[in-house]
Amino acid sequence: MKKVCRLDGLGCASCAAKIENAVAKLPGVSSASVNFMTTKMTIEGDDAKMDEIMDKAAEIAKKVEPDVVVRKA
Repeated sequence: MKKVCRLDGLGCASCAAKIENAVAKLPGVSSASVNFMTTKMTIEGDDAKMDEIMDKAAEIAKKVEPDVVVRKA
């Protein structure tokens, strides 16, 4: 399953890379990418774990950049 969301308030490319690397390491994730220019995060992973993956991804984004708001794209 593939999910795309917006990272409103993403302030720097370095933070985008940190978020991308951390999300890619989550269990059940086959690939993750964060585009700083479009502020979109794309995650591909296990259908059964996708809700949990999205919750964890939002937590990671908040930890790396506290002002980020994760929204559906």
